[in-house]
Amino acid sequence: MTDHPTLADMAATLEQSPDYRVLRRLVPRPEFSPSDGEAAKTALLLDVETTGLDAARDEIIELGMVKFSYLPDGRIIRVIDTFSCFNQPSITIPAEIVALTGITDEMVRGHGLEKERVNQFASDAVVIIAHNAAFDRKFMERYAPLFQHKAWACSVSEIEWRSHGFEGSRLSYLLMKAGLFHEAHRAVDDCLALLEILALRLPHLDRTVLSVLLERARRKTIRIWAEHSPFELKDELKRRGYRWSDGADGRPRSWYIDVDETGQAAEIEYLQRTVYQCEVEVRIQTLTAFDRFSVRT
Repeated sequence: MTDHPTLADMAATLEQSPDYRVLRRLVPRPEFSPSDGEAAKTALLLDVETTGLDAARDEIIELGMVKFSYLPDGRIIRVIDTFSCFNQPSITIPAEIVALTGITDEMVRGHGLEKERVNQFASDAVVIIAHNAAFDRKFMERYAPLFQHKAWACSVSEIEWRSHGFEGSRLSYLLMKAGLFHEAHRAVDDCLALLEILALRLPHLDRTVLSVLLERARRKTIRIWAEHSPFELKDELKRRGYRWSDGADGRPRSWYIDVDETGQAAEIEYLQRTVYQCEVEVRIQTLTAFDRFSVRT
C-alpha cells in the first residue's frame, strides 16, 4: 500500500517549483537565537486596537505587548512575556471597527486598562517598537504617562522597506514575503507577527531587520516647517515628502518634513530658493527616539 503524502510533503513539493509559493500559518516561537553569554537588552513590541484614528478623542479597546530580549547586533534571543487586555470604551464600538478587529462590546464589557500593571510590564524595556508608532504612541501616552519617557521606534517609517526589496510596509504583506500568514488585527497576534519580521536577516546586509531599525531610531532627525508657504505650492511640497499639520493639536498649521541631520542644510536651502525665494528663518525641531512620534511634538 502506498502511503499518502502529508500536507508537509505536498508543500515541500510545491516549493521546488518556481510556479508556486507556499504560505505557512505563523506559529509563535519562544526562542530565536542563543545568547552565548552576551549581555542582552529588553525591548517591547506594542499594538493597540481602538475605536477610531483620533488619539485625542477615540479610545483603546485592546492593548497587546510582547517583551523580548535581544543582543547588541540585533539578534533576537527569546520572548520574555506577553501582555493582553481589553478596555471598555465610553461609547459603543463602531460597526466598522468590529468588522476590522472582531472585537465586540460584549468582549470588552467590564474590562479596563490598569495603569500600574501596564507600567510594571513595560518599565524595564529600553525601547518600545510599534508598527506605526505615530499612531500607537499617542494613544499610550494618554493612558499611561510612562510611555512619554521611553525611546520609541517605528517599523513602518524607520525602515526603508523598498530599498530592501519589499514593495510595501503592511504587516500582512511583510509576513507573506517571509512565507507566513496570521490572523491580523488582534493586538498580541500582530506583535508576535512583527517579532518574526524583526528577526529576519536582510541578505544584502547580513543583518536583522531589528538591527537596521534600532540603528535608524538612534539617529537624530530634524523637523523642518514650511510655515506660510504659498498655497499654490502645496502639491510641490507634497511630492517632496512634506506632510500637513492642521494645527489642531497645538503644532503649527503648516507643511513639514523630517530629515536626517545631514540633510538639514539642503532642505532649508530648497525652501529658501523654491518656496520663499528669499532668505528667511525657518522653524526647525530636533527629534530623538524619546520624543519622535509623541503627541508632545
